[in-house]
Amino acid sequence: MLRVTLTSLALGLLSFTSPVATSNDFASETALEISETALTRNATITFAEKQAAFDDHLLSIYNEAELKSKGLSYEVYQKAMIGFHNFKQKGLVSPAKSVLTVIDFTKSSREKRLWIIDLNAKKILFNTVVAHGRNTGQDKAVKFSNTPNSYMSSLGFYLTDATYFGKHGLSLRLSGKDNDFNSNAMARAIVMHGADYATPAFARQHGRLGRSLGCPAVPQELSKDIIMAIKDKTVMYIHGNDKKYSSDYLNSTLAIEAFAHEAFESTVATL
Repeated sequence: MLRVTLTSLALGLLSFTSPVATSNDFASETALEISETALTRNATITFAEKQAAFDDHLLSIYNEAELKSKGLSYEVYQKAMIGFHNFKQKGLVSPAKSVLTVIDFTKSSREKRLWIIDLNAKKILFNTVVAHGRNTGQDKAVKFSNTPNSYMSSLGFYLTDATYFGKHGLSLRLSGKDNDFNSNAMARAIVMHGADYATPAFARQHGRLGRSLGCPAVPQELSKDIIMAIKDKTVMYIHGNDKKYSSDYLNSTLAIEAFAHEAFESTVATL
């Protein structure tokens, strides 16, 4: 929807330029003028139109990746996507990857509550179980903390960092980006790693997954592939039941404007 609107506006700007280019230099200058003027005209698109296009974009990925059938609620997915676009707008995410990790700690640990989504391909890369912290709860995660030695999970948005080899083998450092909620992740050594207690078989035997010291632990047999897929500045969103949780990255207005600007530039570049 937005792409159609933007294309129409950009093409309409051609009427303001000379129909004949007498040299390569003139053609280049004309193209630049069209691009600059078109970007200025972006302001004429209403916010309601931008929001509708953003919603269409989110629904397209949600439906094509069949996320509903895989247990990811649209509400949680929408929050994660708003954060993703705000991270992207700030230039914080890797330009080489368009991968989003979502963890929903409102679900039972026996359920597959981790989703890794390739946003460009509109498909799920991984959907599996993930453990929460020892003091966060039994089967369900009910308490969260940003405090060192709390052995609790922390909610919010993270950027994945570099890998290293530790006591759990290949592990992935996580940089918490929400003040008061996960900003101590690095200092607390909150990382993604594999664990033999984070498997469906363990959950069937014990009625729940085993628990970590606060890390989002995943099945050992999947951990390497998961870590390699999301390492180096991709977005992770951990959702929970804490009503006090808030984040600057959940600003939907900024996310919509960032998406509209990116879509407009992409459209103009193809003219």
